[in-house]
Amino acid sequence: MIIATWNVNSIKIRVENTLAWLKERDPDIVCLQELKCVDEAFPREPFEAAGYNVAVHGQKTYNGVAILSKHPLEDVTPRLPGDESDEQSRYIEAVVSTPSGVLRVGSIYLPNGNPLGTEKFPYKIAWMNRLIAHARNRLPLEEAFVLCGDYNVIPMPEDAKNPKDWVNDALFQPESRGKLRELAALGFTDAIRACDTSPGLFSFWDYQAGAWQRNNGIRIDHLMLSPLAADRLVTAGIDKHVRALEKPSDHVPVWCELRL
Repeated sequence: MIIATWNVNSIKIRVENTLAWLKERDPDIVCLQELKCVDEAFPREPFEAAGYNVAVHGQKTYNGVAILSKHPLEDVTPRLPGDESDEQSRYIEAVVSTPSGVLRVGSIYLPNGNPLGTEKFPYKIAWMNRLIAHARNRLPLEEAFVLCGDYNVIPMPEDAKNPKDWVNDALFQPESRGKLRELAALGFTDAIRACDTSPGLFSFWDYQAGAWQRNNGIRIDHLMLSPLAADRLVTAGIDKHVRALEKPSDHVPVWCELRL
């Protein structure tokens, strides 16, 4: 079973690109982020015609997450627990039944946190604390659980072409990176790094300053696998070529294959 994540940066603009990639990679489950539309405006029809069930937690103009699945989606739960006052649409979770048991998937659009020195960075850290608490609460269920998404965190210097460019950015702060390590310390495995430890693996290239042409990228889109999911990991990859499509997102799909 192939599980993927992709920040499409406006689903209405990327429908054709997304459908083309779905046909090429043929994933079973896809977590999408930064939809930039409300639930009712999500273009369900072409994805359902392609054989996917759709669950959406949208928001006008900003944020928005979704899960596409070839299998029926059960127990669909929008919103990350822990702060009822948080109105940003950044998390949706669902369960899929597989021959080897339950697979739980979460689609994450973690706050960016910039600029530093504003309320946005404490919000990012608080959101990560909520994610860690939620993951900890899910682990006793002993399910394969994949937390997919745009984490807006560069884990290590080798996850950036030019790490020094990011030292004053929320994506590379010690606090942000430390929170991702806290999630890993619960037993969650970074699927890409479990399969490939080489530098130069990026999932995002800014639209500005010729970043794509110069391969000035960063790796901020991650698939974090619970112990039961990690035990079933076959391989993982990044579909870098998608960044070269016409009207591309600044992110590309990241995927893993699990033996389920």
